[in-house]
Amino acid sequence: MKTVYRTYRFRMYPNAEQRQVLARYFGSVRFIYNHYLAERKRQYEENGKSDNYNAQAKDLVILKRTEGFEWLKEINSQTLQQTLMHLDTAYKNFFNRTADFPKFKSRKRGGSFTVPQFCYIEDGYVHIPKFKEGLKVKEHRKVKGAVRSMTISITPTGKYYVSILTEEQYEPMQRTNASVGLDMGLKSLVTTSEGETYDNNRYTKKYEQKLTMAQKHLSRKKKDSNSWEKQRMKVAKIHEHLANSRKDWQHKVSADIVRRYDTICVEDLGVKQMEEKKTKAGKKNCLSKSISDAGWSSLVAMIVYKAEMNDKTVVKVDRYYPSSKTCSVCGWKNESLSLADRSWTCPECGTKHDRDANAAVNILSEGLRVLSSKSSAGTVDYTGGGSVRPTSVGSRL
Repeated sequence: MKTVYRTYRFRMYPNAEQRQVLARYFGSVRFIYNHYLAERKRQYEENGKSDNYNAQAKDLVILKRTEGFEWLKEINSQTLQQTLMHLDTAYKNFFNRTADFPKFKSRKRGGSFTVPQFCYIEDGYVHIPKFKEGLKVKEHRKVKGAVRSMTISITPTGKYYVSILTEEQYEPMQRTNASVGLDMGLKSLVTTSEGETYDNNRYTKKYEQKLTMAQKHLSRKKKDSNSWEKQRMKVAKIHEHLANSRKDWQHKVSADIVRRYDTICVEDLGVKQMEEKKTKAGKKNCLSKSISDAGWSSLVAMIVYKAEMNDKTVVKVDRYYPSSKTCSVCGWKNESLSLADRSWTCPECGTKHDRDANAAVNILSEGLRVLSSKSSAGTVDYTGGGSVRPTSVGSRL
C-alpha cells in the first residue's frame, strides 16, 4: 500500500439560488486574479520587481475593507487567498521557464475556484463554506480517502463540475516484468514494439464539417443576441464532445499500457516545434492540425502519472534519436528515408521493416540502454527528461 493523491470529478446540479452565488464566486475570483496580475505587471515595469504572495495577501485584507469592494467579504476568504497562490505559482513557473507568462482570465472561458479546507461530500451533496445547503452532485463512484480540497468549475456549455482531491492508500497494480517501446504516429496513435497498434480516431476530422457549419452560422448572428448565444452554445457543445472523446480514448490507451508493462519507453517528442515547423517554401506544416488532434503530449502525461502511481518506469528517449531510420536487426541507418516511406528493406541484412513497428523496437532498445546506464550511475530518472511538475492522480485508471 502507498499514499497517493487522486482526483474525482463529478457533475453538479445547483439550484437557481446556488447558481447566482456560484456566479459571484467565479466573478470575484476572476477579479482578484486579474487585479493582482495587473498590479504585478505595473510594479515590475516601474521597479523591476513585484510583490510576492505574502504582500498581496496583506493587501487583499485592505482591499476588502475599501469602499466599493465590500462585496468581496461575501466570498470565502480562503478561496480568495488560494487564487493569489495560483497567481504566485504561475509567476514562478514563468520565471523558471516551465510555462508562459500568466494571462488575464476571461469570463468567456468559464470559471473555477478552489476551496482548500472545510469541505466534504456526503449523501450525494458537496458541502463548502458559504453554502448553507449542499450542492447536489452525481456521485457515480465512491470517494475514497481524506478530502484535501475541492475545485468548483463551470464549462463554456454551462455545466457545473466539482473536482475533489483526496489522499488515500492505494494498492499498485500487479507487476508483469514486461517492457515495451512506443512509437507515436498519425496512421496509428501508438505502435508498440510487439507490433500492436492503437487506433488514431482523428476526432477533429470526424467533427470538422459539423463544427465548420456551426461556426459559420455563429458568424452570421449578431453578437450577444439571444440567437447568437444559442448558436454559441451549439459550437461549445461540439468542442466539448470532441475533447471528451479524445480524452476518454487516451485514458483507455494509457491505462491498458500501464496495466500490461512495467517499463515503458517513449520518444521525448517536441510536439510544439513539430506543429510550428514550416516547409522549405515557408508554408505552414500541412500536418500541424493532425499532430494537434492526436494529442501525443497529453497521452504521454497520462502514461507518466499512472506509471508513477503504480511504481512502474517510464523512460523518455532523446527526440533526435533516429528510431525510424535505424534497422532494428543490424543497426544500419537509412539516411534517405522520407515521411512517405511507410515500409523499407534494409540493404545490409535484407529485413523488411514496417516504419512504425521498427521505430518502436529501436525506442525500446535505446530506452533500456538509457535506463541501464542511469541505474549503473546510481540514479534513475523515471521520465528520462528534466524535472516534471507534480500532478494529481486521475480517477480513470
